[in-house]
Amino acid sequence: MTRCHPLGVLGLMLSLLLASIAAFAQQNAPPAGVTAALERAQVPLDAVSFLIAPANHAGSPLIAHRTDTAMNPASVMKLLTTFAALDLLGPAYTWRTPVWLDGTVHQGVLKGNLVIQGQGDPKLVLERLWLLLRRVQGLGVRRIDGDIVLDRRAFEVPAFDPAEFDGEPLRPYNASADALLVNYQSIVLTFTPNPAVGVARVQMDPPLTGVKFPASVSLSKTVRCDDYRSALRADFSDPNRIRLDGRYPLDCGEKVWPVAYPDPASYSARAIAGLWRSMGGQLGGRVRDGTAPQTAPHFVMTSPTLAEVIRDINKFSNNVMAQQLFYTLGLPARPSADSLLADVVTPELARQALRQWWLRRVDSATAPEIDNGSGLSRATRISAQQLSHLLQVAYQSPYMPELMASLPIVGIDGTLRRSQATMASAHLKTGSLKGVLALAGYVHGADGQTLRLVAIVNHPNAAAARPALDALVVWAAAQSAAGAVALEPGAR
Repeated sequence: MTRCHPLGVLGLMLSLLLASIAAFAQQNAPPAGVTAALERAQVPLDAVSFLIAPANHAGSPLIAHRTDTAMNPASVMKLLTTFAALDLLGPAYTWRTPVWLDGTVHQGVLKGNLVIQGQGDPKLVLERLWLLLRRVQGLGVRRIDGDIVLDRRAFEVPAFDPAEFDGEPLRPYNASADALLVNYQSIVLTFTPNPAVGVARVQMDPPLTGVKFPASVSLSKTVRCDDYRSALRADFSDPNRIRLDGRYPLDCGEKVWPVAYPDPASYSARAIAGLWRSMGGQLGGRVRDGTAPQTAPHFVMTSPTLAEVIRDINKFSNNVMAQQLFYTLGLPARPSADSLLADVVTPELARQALRQWWLRRVDSATAPEIDNGSGLSRATRISAQQLSHLLQVAYQSPYMPELMASLPIVGIDGTLRRSQATMASAHLKTGSLKGVLALAGYVHGADGQTLRLVAIVNHPNAAAARPALDALVVWAAAQSAAGAVALEPGAR
C-alpha cells in the first residue's frame, strides 16, 4: 500500500480550497459586459460595490463584489427613510396643518390674526395652499385686520446656505426643510410664445408679494431651444426683482421652469400674502412668525397619505420632501387633529429615531451613517450588504407593495424614464451626486422570481458608469432566482 505524505495531503487540500475560492469568486464576480463598460468609463472595480441576490430570502448571491465597504449612496438613501416611515407610521399616515381665526369675524372682517401652524406637511403646494385660503374665505373672511401668523417651531432646522452643497442655490433640490414648507420654497416661471406680437408671455406662480418680474420677453427665431434657460439671461440676484435680459426661442413652445426662490427665509410670507391678495383677500397687517393659540383650531388641512408622498420622493428623488419625512420621524408621537406641538425636532433627534429603528428592525449590530435622510450629503455612508438586507426586510414586509410602487420603473417613469436597460424589468431607486452613481431595488427575473439589486459607484468618473449599471440590470433581469441556495436562518 502506498502511503501519502502528510505534507502532500495538506498541499492537495490547500489547492482544492484555493480552487474552490477562485471558482466562488469567479461565480460571484460582475459579468463581463459590466466590467467592460466600467473599463470604458475608466472606473476601476475597487471603486464599485455590487450585490444581487434573491429578494425573499437570504440566498446565495448571484453577484457579490465589495459588499461590506461603506459607500456614499446619494439618493438611494431615500430607501431607508421611506421604508422606515412606512414601517413606523403606516401607509395611511397624513400630516395636518391646523388653522385658527384668532379673533372675531364681522361683516367679512377678521378682527384679529389668521394663524397657520406647520406640522411638517411635505406637500403644501400651491394648489393646496389655495384650498387652505379658500376655506378661510368660506368662514366669511374677506379682510384680515391683523396679521397672518406662521407657527414654524416644530422643526429646528440649522442655518442653511443653498449654495453650500454644489454651488447651485437656484436648483429646487437644494431647498431646506421647514415645518411650514410652502411649495418647496420654489417659483415656477411659465413661458408662452405669442408669435403675432413677437414675445413670450411670462407668468410666475405663486405670486410673491413685493417681487417684480417682466410680463413678457422677446422671441428669437435663431436661438436653439436646447439651452433656452441660458438664452433668457435670467438674473435672480435681487429677491425683489427677477430680470430676463435675453430672448426666448420661438421653437420651444410653452416651457415651465421651476426655480428655488433666492431668499428662502422670506418665501412663505411672500407666497401666502401674494396668494391671499390674488384671491381678492385684503390684509391690514403683515405675515410674520409667531405661536399658535392654546385652543382647538377652526379647521385642519390634511395632506395626501404617506403612500402617495413617498411616490413623489422616490420616483422623482425629491430631496426636500425626503427631509420633511426625516424630521417627521423624529416627532415623539403623532399629533392629533386638535393638539398643539409641544416638542421640537432637531436633526439629531431624527437621526437617532432612524438609527434606533434600523437596529431594532434591520440589523442589531451596526447602523449606517445617516445625515439628513435624503442622500443629498457627502457624509452619508452605507454598504451594499446593508442596503441589500434593508431590501430583503422590506420585501418580506406587508408594506412591500407600497414601497415598490414608489420606485421608478426602468424605461417608464421617474428618474429611470430614459434608462437604456430592459423596459419595465425593474423597480429601482437611483442616486446621483458628483462622483457618485447608485441603483438599488428590485429586478424582475426571467423566471418570475424577484431579485434585490444594489450597485454603488464612488469615483470621479461615476457619471460615465451609467451604461455599466444598465448592463447590470439587463443581466439580472435575464437570470433565475429559483436556483439560489438558502443560507442558514439569520445569515445574510
